[in-house]
Amino acid sequence: MVYETGNPTIDGAVRRVLEGERLDRTDGIALVAQPVDELAAAADAVRARLGDGTVDACSIVNAKAGNCAEDCGFCAQSVHFDAGVDGYDLLEPEEILAAARRAERDGAQRFGIVVAEKGVSKERRPEEWERVLRAIRLVREETDVEVDASLGILTREEAAILADEGINHYNHNIETSPRYFPEIVSTHEFNDRVETLEVAKEAGMDLCAGVILGMGESPADRIDAAIALQEVGISSLPVNVLNPVAGTPLGEEMGESAAITTRELIRTIAVYRLLHPHARVRLTGGREANLAPDEQHLLFEAGADGILTGDYLTTEGQSAGEDIAVIERAGLEPNTDVNEFDPEDVKARAGGDGGGAGTATGTTTDG
Repeated sequence: MVYETGNPTIDGAVRRVLEGERLDRTDGIALVAQPVDELAAAADAVRARLGDGTVDACSIVNAKAGNCAEDCGFCAQSVHFDAGVDGYDLLEPEEILAAARRAERDGAQRFGIVVAEKGVSKERRPEEWERVLRAIRLVREETDVEVDASLGILTREEAAILADEGINHYNHNIETSPRYFPEIVSTHEFNDRVETLEVAKEAGMDLCAGVILGMGESPADRIDAAIALQEVGISSLPVNVLNPVAGTPLGEEMGESAAITTRELIRTIAVYRLLHPHARVRLTGGREANLAPDEQHLLFEAGADGILTGDYLTTEGQSAGEDIAVIERAGLEPNTDVNEFDPEDVKARAGGDGGGAGTATGTTTDG
């Protein structure tokens, strides 16, 4: 039986999605204007029909911090802004392995190695490149988690090497719509990000690419970003919410909270589920800063089925045990396909050592 809300716009979209049709921009613009409760219920029904009833957890390590030459307006690690972030050079492979082991212990199914710069260059910084490859091998050999990477812009040669080393997903967020992107970044273009995603996909890696909401973009921008990701072809869509950092342009402009409400977040997650019915719609940076603890489960009830657990690049997240409690409150369960673990053990640690990934300074995507 097809779930019906009684809303012809939503019900028609759900029917077409379940028949295998891909919705387009016109559909997205129409859907984002519909009542949020009906949208959420429909998106949850699509997730239940096409998904497996689990929430997939990933964690990441900030493998190299600060001193990035790009001027992304949300990022505390840019050299253009004074956000008080202590930088450090690329971690040793053994340090990255230690972070991966903590992530594995806390139920992550995948572990991303993240470098905050325009790109790790095989040609310009060969020693750093080789250190990243050694870290990838160590994590693959010593843990059960799948290894992902977020290393900035890639050449075709670099992408081929990473694919051969066993990188599962390559993460490179588009951040926002093509129209709004120049308002956020001036040192590179939207198409630079798309081209790297295309290079990574051609090399055989799956794509993890998403957005940051609440940067002043319009609802139409949020739809246009999702359509751009449709065109690239992604399997994981991380949805960040701006966590404004003092010293960054957006931190100064927005103050202490993002320019998006809880209901707008629910609405956007629901529409993203309908536009990307087979992707993991993953809740990532900024959710704790913008949602009360008793609200976070609402996004899973609106179609989300992935999470980034642990800390972020320069800000703290909540514990892995708390994340599992949120997942279960939504009537879902943690994914254990790759890394079998006992959720009760993780929740029990939440009151002790925190239960979080405990990565170097955190994880990724919100700067």
